[in-house]
Amino acid sequence: MNDAPETPARDYRKTVFLPQTGFPMKADLPNREPKLLAKWAAAESWTQLRAKSKGRPPFVLHDGPPYANGPLHIGHALNKILKDVINRAAQMSGTDADYVPGWDCHGLPIEWKVEEEYRAKKLDKDQVPVLEFRAECRAYAKKWLAVQSEEFQRLGVAGDWANRYATMDFPAESVIVGEIGRFLMNGSLYRGLRPVMWSPVEKTALAEAEIEYMDHVSPTLHALFRVLRAPGMAELAGSDVAIWTTTPWTIPGNRALAYGPEIQYALMHVDSVAEGALVKPGARLIVALALLPQFCAEAGIATHTLVTTFPGTAFEGAACAAPLRGHAGAYNHEALMLAGDYVTDDAGTGIVHIAPSHGEEDFALVVAHNRAHPEARIEIPECVGDDGTYTIQAPGFEGIHVFRAHEPVYAALTALGTLAAKGKLNHSYPHSWRSKKPVIYRATPQWFIAMDDGNAIRQKSLDAIAATHFVPDIGRNRIGAMVAGRPDWCISRQRAWGVPIAVFVEKRTGEVLRDASVMQRIVDAFRTEGADAWYQPDAAARFLGNERNPDDYEQVMDIVDVWFESGSTHAFVLPPRNLPFPADLYLEGSDQHRGWFQSSLLESVGTRGVAPFKAILTHGFVLDESGRKMSKSLGNVTAPQEVMTKYGADILRLWVMNSDTAEDLRIGKNILEQQAELYRRLRNTLRWLLGNLAGFEESERVPVAEMPELERWVLHRLTELDARIRKAARDYDWNGVVPEIHAFCATDLSAFYFDIRKDSLYCDAKDSPRRRAARTVLDQLHRCLCAWLAPVLVFTAEEAWLSRFGEEAESIHMQDFPALPAEWKDEALAERWVEIRRIRKLVTASLEDHRRDGLFGSSLQARLGLTLPGGTLNAAEWEEILIVSQVAMGEGAEVALDVALAPGAKCERCWRVLPEVGASAAHPTLCRRCEAVVEG
Repeated sequence: MNDAPETPARDYRKTVFLPQTGFPMKADLPNREPKLLAKWAAAESWTQLRAKSKGRPPFVLHDGPPYANGPLHIGHALNKILKDVINRAAQMSGTDADYVPGWDCHGLPIEWKVEEEYRAKKLDKDQVPVLEFRAECRAYAKKWLAVQSEEFQRLGVAGDWANRYATMDFPAESVIVGEIGRFLMNGSLYRGLRPVMWSPVEKTALAEAEIEYMDHVSPTLHALFRVLRAPGMAELAGSDVAIWTTTPWTIPGNRALAYGPEIQYALMHVDSVAEGALVKPGARLIVALALLPQFCAEAGIATHTLVTTFPGTAFEGAACAAPLRGHAGAYNHEALMLAGDYVTDDAGTGIVHIAPSHGEEDFALVVAHNRAHPEARIEIPECVGDDGTYTIQAPGFEGIHVFRAHEPVYAALTALGTLAAKGKLNHSYPHSWRSKKPVIYRATPQWFIAMDDGNAIRQKSLDAIAATHFVPDIGRNRIGAMVAGRPDWCISRQRAWGVPIAVFVEKRTGEVLRDASVMQRIVDAFRTEGADAWYQPDAAARFLGNERNPDDYEQVMDIVDVWFESGSTHAFVLPPRNLPFPADLYLEGSDQHRGWFQSSLLESVGTRGVAPFKAILTHGFVLDESGRKMSKSLGNVTAPQEVMTKYGADILRLWVMNSDTAEDLRIGKNILEQQAELYRRLRNTLRWLLGNLAGFEESERVPVAEMPELERWVLHRLTELDARIRKAARDYDWNGVVPEIHAFCATDLSAFYFDIRKDSLYCDAKDSPRRRAARTVLDQLHRCLCAWLAPVLVFTAEEAWLSRFGEEAESIHMQDFPALPAEWKDEALAERWVEIRRIRKLVTASLEDHRRDGLFGSSLQARLGLTLPGGTLNAAEWEEILIVSQVAMGEGAEVALDVALAPGAKCERCWRVLPEVGASAAHPTLCRRCEAVVEG
């Protein structure tokens, strides 16, 4: 009996080099992010970055200003995050990316909000002195500008927030009025009468960008115009031309009819009608031949006789009586028939009623006629007032609102026997995007900038579009088509909160005063007093000077369109701050092809002859998870504030950059959870790197030439990603970049490289060449991933950077993207490892089948007989790559595999199963490698 005590089993766990890091698995972003923001603010990081960047090539993304009228919505977050990523990437690519955020503070959105407050208090805005009202608008804008600024910064958006711009700043108002002055002095600014989109609710003209289309039910009518004479076809006299319109309220404004010269028309005799029809048997009516059956059905004509057909050219020189002739003793004018190349026989009657005050095409047709035939000039009446009610130029309808006018119009036409039919139509109709109320076309005296005068703004703008880089390129066609087809730019608004069109008109001649010295006095005053100077008593005398009598001049009180203001921002943001002009990039939503992109282009081309940008990038809109537009009534709104409170800003930023921003984006609870899961994988990659870099020293670094192939393959992959990221930064096209980084972390690193190298990192000797090579690569991975993720995950990248280098280290956001040595790129090696990974995939699938069948529980319990074509790896290398304990190599044309349990015992430290385990008396449970490490 042996009474000697047994040697206690030794615990080798402390000899394994397990990861060590203070970088937590749980991100806790909602609490951690504000602390980093406070740290950056205290360190004046933006000022430091600008100082460090002096002398670099400049990069300017000029900020399109949001309205300062409420908390941020998810679209704001998308826009500013995308801008921030592009700015940060440009900075880290070696430029001086100075970003000046700005706000649009004037105009109807803010004025409307202040008026809402008045209405809630039962106050009338028109009774408030204009300067008092403007002061309230300024205070409202100032309040929300501060709120939005804080929310943008909470998103991690870096910029010169302390020196932001705002269109209501006095220097900005001065430059804006100076830009109006440029158009005044170059002759492109003029006052004219023409139809513009008009909001009766808001009592102002609207820009196309202020319009949205919504379903609307419109009353319709068919009216009859008695032919008074028809020189081209005398037999038409005495018959009635039928028209159809969805705007019965425009009938009092009718002054002509339009026909299509190429259309075939029919003269018919009404034989019988259905009960209740308004048309009487015996009537002789004219409509387009192709539309005859449809008209008969709508007018209740039961039977008819086709008298004759004729081409539209027969209408030349014809004139008709207005359908309201005699109503209220008025409407005795003739409605001339004019050829219109836009008239079709697709709908209606093939003849269009022309109310030149209420339609762009109507107006253009009448103006062209008046120019060609001054002896037969057609009147352009002003039938509708600012509030949408009829004026005295619509006799018999005065004071009636146009949207309630159809019944009185029906009644008048019925009494005169000129109403052929009435009905309703559900269709898409323009509405004001603020009041959500329908708008009208209304001819009023407005201020315009000419597109096709000697300044040739349209053609110069089209040339500039051709020279601009668009992301995506389809944007070129969108804005190009809009500029090519747009009318002259209406820049006047009949409101109070904004920069006035500070010009004078001589009462005697109606001519606008074009005097540079007067304009300079205005510009100088606005610079120190703001635009309020225009509204002060005796302003006209002050600005006109001693040489002119203010009683001889009209002081224009219209304000300029806010799109003109925002289109002028380049003038008071870029040169005054020594930023380059044109800007490198303008970036906004795709709707801004008709908004800010276009107004900026027209303004800059009209005053400087060039576009204010070199490139334009557009993004889509944000929808809910089902692809529906967000609305409070549907309860599907995702607020960025709520996302940051629950997940943190980095999750919101990741959502943006994981999306194809050129298309519409979707967001909701499930999508955010998916982003949070993707974020956890990226964070775990960083954590694994940090854990395995604990104690890394420069002396460990291994030259590339001495590294194993696997490490050199990882370095090659870094060069591929580096090229991808630099191209994205250069082209402003980040679509797919972050998903590619995530795939690299998940597939190339976690599931492949980390999986293989865990054994070496944990179990090799501390100074073994293989382990040192791996840690050298991990160092580069950490530096690259922190830098590449920094533009997107601004908080997490900083945390991962400082976790390694210390809280006092220079921020990751002060670094450039790492410059990777050219020797890392090795296409031949990459191709070789494609085949190695293909073989690995086949083998691991087979190993998984055997594990599932119960042959073993872990791949380290396996021994492989591996037959391969020659020239890949040796047995020891395949053991590493396949994570098995033993490989016996054979050579053959095809891949063949024999799987068995590995003979030997399991090493207690590295868990490999080897025959050598047990051979050591000192360490009977270790393999030779682990014994050497423990003893060493």
